[in-house]
Amino acid sequence: MPGALCPGCGIWSRRIHSSYLRFPADVPSGGRRVALCLRVRRFLCPVISCGRRTFAEQLPGLTRRYGRRTERLRSTLAAVGLALAGRAGARLARVFGVSVSRSTVLSELAPF
Repeated sequence: MPGALCPGCGIWSRRIHSSYLRFPADVPSGGRRVALCLRVRRFLCPVISCGRRTFAEQLPGLTRRYGRRTERLRSTLAAVGLALAGRAGARLARVFGVSVSRSTVLSELAPF
């Protein structure tokens, strides 16, 4: 992809500032942990008056801003939390291969 939209002003930017690696947790596959390694680019906003000087590209449907889990894992934990709540939800998630606390299961229920 050649660029990204600035979330502050909505203007398209192609000027790459830098890049960094993200390692979001994902749903286990076949009983094994899945390790994602994403190289995310940071862009410079072309509008001088914009409050954001730089911003990171987002991968829609895969991650959220500041998210440590993929959308798939987040929605799975939210469904487990809705069905079983805290401790029981954490125990079931452990059976799936995801080690989370009861408060994490409950926090996934709250909308962002």
